[in-house]
Amino acid sequence: MVKLVFLFLYILAIFISSSWPGNAISSCNGPCNSLNDCDGQLICIRGKCNDDPDVGTNTCKGRNSPSVPSSPTDSTPAQLTLNDFSKGGDGGGPSECDEKYHDNSERVVALSTRWYAKGSKCGKMIRIMANNGKSVTAKVVDQCDSINDGCANNVVDGSIAVWRALGLDTDKGRVPITWSMV
Repeated sequence: MVKLVFLFLYILAIFISSSWPGNAISSCNGPCNSLNDCDGQLICIRGKCNDDPDVGTNTCKGRNSPSVPSSPTDSTPAQLTLNDFSKGGDGGGPSECDEKYHDNSERVVALSTRWYAKGSKCGKMIRIMANNGKSVTAKVVDQCDSINDGCANNVVDGSIAVWRALGLDTDKGRVPITWSMV
């Protein structure tokens, strides 16, 4: 009987810890606040876990999934990260769009995979708005690979010139912004 009580308590503890809100992993249309809240290859879109259109999963297909804009027309929230697009910089090889390196004085960006949209944004200008009220335009020259290289799927990876034009501290390395197509 004692073994049965301990077994019951053990199973109860597992159930409670896996369903506790702080540890929750949501499936299709489940609530989320960040990418870590969603199961598998699902991503957090407007507060609900859904398929990532760039990965091509169909886990949520037919479950009233919210539509996912891959090309923002209004201001879209994102994280601005810092990248050195010059030769020998932390950007690695030359930019995907033009196979060139870019000087730190150029206002250039790499977009997360879903926003890069298989290169359809190459050479296009975007407007980046910082929380301090400043904005700048920058040219899309590369992809920040959200599938193979660990880049989050909500990143605008900006050059030092972008950060300086926005009056941001490059030591922070990551700040919230909004962006839109020009």
